[in-house]
Amino acid sequence: MELLVLCAVSSLPAVALLSHALQPLADARRRLPPGPTPLPVVGNLLDIDRDAPHRSLARLARRHGPLMSVRLGAVHAVVATSPDAARELLQRNNASLAAGRGLDAWRAMGHDAHSVIALPPRAKWHALRRLAAAGLAGPRRLAEQRAVREEKARDLARHVAAKSEEGAPVHVARAAFAAVVGALSQAMFSEDMDPALVDELTDVAIEASVLSGAPNVSDLYPALAAADLQGVRRRAGRLVAWLYGLIDGQIERRRRSRAAGEARRNSNDLLDMMLDMEGEEQEEGWVMNQDVMRALLMELILASASLSAATEWAMAELLQNQDAMKRLQDEIATVVGTNKQMEEADLNRLPYLQAVVNETLRLHPPVPFATGLAEATVEVQGYNIPKGTATFVNIWAIGRDGEVWDEPEKFMPERFLQSEISFFGTDFELIPFSAGRRICPGLSLAAKIVPLLLGSMVHRFQWTPLPEDQDGGDGIDMTEQFGLVMAMAVPLRAVAKKI
Repeated sequence: MELLVLCAVSSLPAVALLSHALQPLADARRRLPPGPTPLPVVGNLLDIDRDAPHRSLARLARRHGPLMSVRLGAVHAVVATSPDAARELLQRNNASLAAGRGLDAWRAMGHDAHSVIALPPRAKWHALRRLAAAGLAGPRRLAEQRAVREEKARDLARHVAAKSEEGAPVHVARAAFAAVVGALSQAMFSEDMDPALVDELTDVAIEASVLSGAPNVSDLYPALAAADLQGVRRRAGRLVAWLYGLIDGQIERRRRSRAAGEARRNSNDLLDMMLDMEGEEQEEGWVMNQDVMRALLMELILASASLSAATEWAMAELLQNQDAMKRLQDEIATVVGTNKQMEEADLNRLPYLQAVVNETLRLHPPVPFATGLAEATVEVQGYNIPKGTATFVNIWAIGRDGEVWDEPEKFMPERFLQSEISFFGTDFELIPFSAGRRICPGLSLAAKIVPLLLGSMVHRFQWTPLPEDQDGGDGIDMTEQFGLVMAMAVPLRAVAKKI
């Protein structure tokens, strides 16, 4: 008996090597997209830089093609790295490939059961997306909240002015995040958050983004997920609990206000919309309750980080391209003048500002991948994508594709001045907010608030990077911090001077 066990164990490496050698033949027989040959157990993980998977997968795609198979541990994945391949995954086959690929971290405190990110595209998912869009980014809601966004942009300009008078640097992402959260808080709760709370929330959002983007054994080897070997779910649970606590406070205060018969502060903010639905059974039997409310509100708050990241990247690019900075400032001075603040009505008359935003989103999409999960086997470009396959659209790589863009690594806003390409999900050369069923529900809000904040920051201020000899500054480091939102690894701090 012992001899039989010894023989069986000793044969395992040979079986693994044989399986590895036969893998290309098996993949060809299944008509999978081409890709690097996976190693036993680890698959193609050794080919991928854990800190920059978007770059590693782009390099592999140059060798294996725009629709590529990779094995991430035990997970089979297909990666699209061209506009045509992205269109196939996100539009033409969207019905079968739009299931959420929920990360194990999102299972903390049962969050995934109510998560727009993790839920499959069924009735509950559709209802929550419609609710988010109506409460934040519908045409009527956007019009109602315009004055709020303009006031938050003025607050941001006042913050920059105060730092200028002190001679202190501006922490660009934190300042922009506070402005975005302020606008969202008004839309969701009809009130501002305490500045100290916003500061703490900024740290939580950064940690949540990094934690969600870090490689997790539970995602790469789902059979081991229950063990939470790296403690990612446990650490995520601490962040989720903090965010839920913040939101629970808002819900309870509103319940007391409604019970006391107090008039609504707003025509109908998002929290009131959800409380009006509370306890009612919805399509497919789900019920609006506090768990659903706080899950949706939490994800909308965390989404603020994507908009502040876009603003930070835009400022970083402008600081390194002073001709573009001057052209933008001249355009704003001509259209807006020097004695008034920017308003949203000015945006349609500022084509270069919009071009700067487009070019920033091309080079630095806030979310580098659009992800999904195949709910059925589909054929794409002559290849099979089996049921259960994870799908990734490398948005970052498409934005830097030399076959799509001239001088793709160069910051050139001018390329958009004579172009009809937009980031609203119909032009697959530029999809920083995804496309198809899983396009960002707050896209219309993003299209207004990012240029408004950026324009307000450069209007009437001259900016320079933090000098190398000041407060530990070392100029501008464009290294990316991969995460749920791709921000700058070294946060941008710059010095503003009133013009």
